[in-house]
Amino acid sequence: MASSTKEIDRELPPLLRVYKDGTVERFLGSKIVPPIPLDPETGVSSKDITFSQNPLISARIHLPKLTNQTQKLPILVYYHGGAFCLESAFSFLHQRYLNIIASQANVLVVSVEYRLAPEHPLPAAYDDGWFSLKWITSHSINNINNAEPWLIKYGDFDRFYIGGDTSGANIAHNALLRVGNGVETLPGDVKIRGALLAFPLFWSSKPVLSESVEGHEQSSPMKVWNFVYPDAPGGIDNPLINPLAIDAPSLDIIGCPKILIFVAGNDDLRDRGIWYYDAVKKSGWKGDVELVHVEGEEHCFQIYHPETQSSIDMVKRIASFLV
Repeated sequence: MASSTKEIDRELPPLLRVYKDGTVERFLGSKIVPPIPLDPETGVSSKDITFSQNPLISARIHLPKLTNQTQKLPILVYYHGGAFCLESAFSFLHQRYLNIIASQANVLVVSVEYRLAPEHPLPAAYDDGWFSLKWITSHSINNINNAEPWLIKYGDFDRFYIGGDTSGANIAHNALLRVGNGVETLPGDVKIRGALLAFPLFWSSKPVLSESVEGHEQSSPMKVWNFVYPDAPGGIDNPLINPLAIDAPSLDIIGCPKILIFVAGNDDLRDRGIWYYDAVKKSGWKGDVELVHVEGEEHCFQIYHPETQSSIDMVKRIASFLV
């Protein structure tokens, strides 16, 4: 932990503090844990891979217990949450949560370790997310250096999904737009079959639905965005964070046929998830979008408290989506 005697440069309470010597002190987030060759609770095996050195991008892969060695599994590329500046694919919370998802949904999960702000301000995380998608889908045509054997042997690229929670859901959304813009395609012409967006992080300069006008300028998402992307063109109305900004691409180009969105009743981001769902419905997009509103729960409850009935029900709904 950084020394309290160091001179503070800037901070984002209660998340982190940056000192003038460049060190960063994070106050939230779970501890980093190693992968587990065989998790005794779920039967899931996990390992870490690095597929870019400059910039450094890696991932943790979660492989469920196999009924036979020849079966092919759906693939879920997952972007963890944490306001673009906290958490990790290697953290205890996401290790536990994605082991549960891999086991219950019987999917091969690739959890991307993208670069975090403030050491790497946005758009670094978006760049890493897109690079990861391209690297992973390159395995569909076996045309890649340093290939990952689990992806080749067990991955079914006809059942390819992406998703994430909060800021990770935001990264997934923006990847969907990039896929759907008609300019770029994924290697092997892999198609994204669906997207899982849990408590997605979106915001704008104007409050929506039941959000309060008072204090909006000092809202937590506003502060986070200005901290993690201080040079964002358009500020909080940059299309990366505001999907309905004036210069944002139309949502009708979303590059997958189905989306599953979760919001929680006691989450400050609840109205943004509903707002996004409504916007997708009205956009003219030809896919199917479903909104699951979990009443009485907090932000990312399924990650913090996987043992509750609400969490169990959420995982079951995710499993039924990833088929």
